[in-house]
Amino acid sequence: MKPKVGYRWHLRRLMAEQGMFQTTELVPLLAERGVELSREQVYRLAVKTPQRLNLEVLAALCDILDCDPGDLIECHRDDAGRRASSSTEPATSPLPRPRRARVARDGPQA
Repeated sequence: MKPKVGYRWHLRRLMAEQGMFQTTELVPLLAERGVELSREQVYRLAVKTPQRLNLEVLAALCDILDCDPGDLIECHRDDAGRRASSSTEPATSPLPRPRRARVARDGPQA
């Protein structure tokens, strides 16, 4: 049986981590970056998993949320229909993705 691949969309979670709980908060932030979407389009983008995504929108979201595309889109492979080749193989669990370091700059030195 062929494995099925898919993805999970984490926009809503990343927005909450940034303190954004209203999808309308994204509209002006996207517009500042040259992406004009209606309130309804932004709502659908945040609430539903998009099937297609413009790369300009993806880049703007990454800039707004200070994240990488891999933080927004988590790809996965469903191997439920496949048998394990050996019972001695360790179960694989997804490892947490590394986070981008934030460098704090000190003020002028005296």
